[in-house]
Amino acid sequence: MSEFVDARTLAPGTVLTPDIAIVGGGPAGISLALALASTKLDILLLESGSANLDPNVQALYSGSQSGVAYAPLDAGRLRTLGGGTNHWGGWSRPLDTIDFETRDWVPHSGWPFPRSALEPYYPRAQQLIEAGPWIYDRGDDFASSQGPMLPLGDGGLYTSWFQFSKMRGDVLPTRFGVRYEADLKAAANIRPLLNANVTAIRLTPNAMQVERLDVASLNATGSINNRFTVKPRHVVMAAGGMENARLLLASNDVMTAGVGNQNDLVGRFFGDNPIPRNVATLVVFPGKAASYYVSTQNMGGARMRAVFAPTPGFARSRRVMGSLTTVEYPVELDETGKAAVITTAGALGVDASSAQAYSVGCGMELLPDPDRRLTLTGDKDALGLPRLNLHNIISDTDFALYRQTLSELGRQVLASRAGLLRLNCSTRADWLKNMDWGHHHLGTVRMHTDPKQGVVDGDGKVHGIANLFVAGSAVFPTYGASNPTLNLIALTLRLADHLKRVAT
Repeated sequence: MSEFVDARTLAPGTVLTPDIAIVGGGPAGISLALALASTKLDILLLESGSANLDPNVQALYSGSQSGVAYAPLDAGRLRTLGGGTNHWGGWSRPLDTIDFETRDWVPHSGWPFPRSALEPYYPRAQQLIEAGPWIYDRGDDFASSQGPMLPLGDGGLYTSWFQFSKMRGDVLPTRFGVRYEADLKAAANIRPLLNANVTAIRLTPNAMQVERLDVASLNATGSINNRFTVKPRHVVMAAGGMENARLLLASNDVMTAGVGNQNDLVGRFFGDNPIPRNVATLVVFPGKAASYYVSTQNMGGARMRAVFAPTPGFARSRRVMGSLTTVEYPVELDETGKAAVITTAGALGVDASSAQAYSVGCGMELLPDPDRRLTLTGDKDALGLPRLNLHNIISDTDFALYRQTLSELGRQVLASRAGLLRLNCSTRADWLKNMDWGHHHLGTVRMHTDPKQGVVDGDGKVHGIANLFVAGSAVFPTYGASNPTLNLIALTLRLADHLKRVAT
């Protein structure tokens, strides 16, 4: 059994020589390490933080921003073992088949492989996030016991389902650093190293492979405690969509534009799932909606919640992006709304005396945009690394496409005579006034077979660098509307199989 080692206890100048160095102890890094636990490879897992949040370490994430208002850069991730799973909501859903396709209405779309390439890895990813049996879009089979589903007329949206990560008992969701601490310690070939901050990726003079990683730790006052070196045979960057990009850009001693940035792509195509609130008001004529629309419910051995998703056919014919529309909380209608319900119910010949109105929200997929990007600033953190600036963009087209989807949902609800939908957002200001974010850092080290269109190839290897890989949602070429954790873990398990072939 290997205990966690605090990098602050290493002698300055220490040189470590693992077979694989994994940079980042979040869901991608931990999943990758555990997937390689059965091999003879010597795995070094480098985590910037520790088991507890240190404000000095968390402050390393701080940066600036411009464009559309976004969350502070040090608020979207916790720099501790387990990474984003220390504060995630547990929302889980596989990406749709269409998300992997090249779509002529979506610039820069298309993954190097179809969803079928991830299918073998989803079951294990589902186990790791502890989301119960694989049900998802079979949720309809379990819904009737908890109340009737909202009927939709024929059309472009259908009822889809989220499942939720669950640890044990009623603890929701799974925190990877806590849940898998014992597994990491039990693996003889995994060495978890805490308080270990990679400060530079050093390439060989010909820029064809990584020679070493420079690493430092901070003491209790936030100053550099010591510096040491890691000389691995292979490196996997699993530090998240922001930090992966920052380290690649800042490591510019050999490749002056930054590692893997010969085509000015690192940091571009930043993505997240915008979550505008109260985008519409849904009125259910029969009355209260079933509980699985507004909160998670136990169904078929899993925690589940219903959402409305566009069908692939609707997405293609109407050229819209992915979205997952949610029923949120009950609201009171104003007098105009009440009159609209009475008039509509009368015209349809239905009883709306028990009608209930709900606020509607969503998670949207953005169009990929190379100008939505991360760049380095002149400001430095405690390690001497340049801080990031995020330039955030949401186009009017992003909103207009989702409004089409909402309109179709309203048409289908009306066609079923089950209710009506009022759209609440017509201007850009309407969309932005209640904007929230999924804190899903996507796309900044995007995947493509062509090095002029992507930083890494279909195996996650940085183009032109033989022993450098990237894991996690930073490599997503497009984003989908599904939350990324389940999907990035499946992708990481696929990378693990590739590393077993090339590193052993």
